[in-house]
Parts: sequence; structure tokens; C-alpha cells
Amino acid sequence: MFTGIVQAVGTLKSMEKRGRGYVIMVDAPESFIKNNTIALGDSIANNGVCLTVTELIGNSFYADVSAETVKCTCFKNYRTGDRLNLELACTASTHLGGHIVQGHVDGIGEVMSVSKLDDAVDIWIKAPSELSKYIARKGSIAVDGISLTVNDVENDSFRLTLIPHTQGAVNFDNFEKGCQVNLEVDVLARYLERLISKQDANAQKSDSSLLSVMQKNGFF
Repeated sequence: MFTGIVQAVGTLKSMEKRGRGYVIMVDAPESFIKNNTIALGDSIANNGVCLTVTELIGNSFYADVSAETVKCTCFKNYRTGDRLNLELACTASTHLGGHIVQGHVDGIGEVMSVSKLDDAVDIWIKAPSELSKYIARKGSIAVDGISLTVNDVENDSFRLTLIPHTQGAVNFDNFEKGCQVNLEVDVLARYLERLISKQDANAQKSDSSLLSVMQKNGFF
């Protein structure tokens, strides 16, 4: 689990094709590797994609990117030299400064517009239609692994604002018109939908059973 609070920005140094997936090497700041005592098997979010560390060499780590991950995320668009937002999986004592993020990308969004407002940046992103129902005004969403607050929603699009601190702490190179970004909706919204749909299904089943009994006893 992650919080969407980016800890460092790394650089994609290599992408070696392996089957339909990749083996990648990411160069991370020395402080990110040493301060977090990263070990083999640890989980690191790379632009919001949870990947497992398979090898450590100096300040670089290796990870496997499966064919499913390539299909569902922006990794299909990445090239060596691209910068990645990095976050190590949280622990029980981690300060939850963002929101609950699983590192499981739900879909790919497209940046529709970027506007400078004083020292802040306003960004409109279009989400896949099947995800838009989970996005609510003043709710949370992870974009390229960054926990952000949704300021406005219009149909399938939503607006974000990056304050100066966020701009300096993360990589938002992909936040340009026409660029694609990884989206992960609030997991609480998904669980709530499942709970409500299950209750509705049980209610309908109960109603059907009652109607059946009444019909058999001559009420209809």
C-alpha cells in the first residue's frame, strides 16, 4: 500500500524486452535508496505502478514489468531517460499524508489542458468513461502516483491544481496537453460500489422470493 506522497524522482535508465513485458532499471537518488534501506522484494510505486525490486546495484534498482502491466498502464509509452515518481510501500508507522493508494492502475487518462494560475498549475484530465463514476469533487485520485484532490468534475473530465510545493517535489513532465497519465481511483469508492450493488442484488432476490410465495398462494 502507498499514500501517493512522492518520495523521490528517478530516471528510467533501461527497458529490456522480456516476452511481452520488460525488465527495467531505474536510477534513484542516493538518499531514496539509503534512507529507506531498500531490499530485494520491496515494493516501489513507479509513476503509480507497484513494482517489486528484483536487484539492487548502487543507487539503481531493477524490476519486472509484466505484459498485463504494460497493457494497462503508460509503461507502453515510456522510453529510457523518462523521469518517474517513486514511493516506497508504506509501513504501519507511515504518516498518511495523502490517501490510500494500492499501486494498481485503474486506467489511463489524457491531459486536456494545462493552465498557469499565479504560482499554481490547473490541469484538466479526461478519464476513461468507466472510471468517471468513481471521481468526485473534493475526492482523492492518484495521477502518475501523486495523491491529488479533485477540484471540479465535468462529465468524464476532472480538474486538479498543483501547488508550488507539489510542482517541486514530483515529476509532472507528462502533464502536457495530449499526454497520457496513470490513474488510480479511490479504492474506498470501489468498495462502496460493491457493497451497494450486493445489497441491491440481495434486495431484488428477496423481493422476487416474496412475489413467488404470494403468487403460489393466490394473491395474484
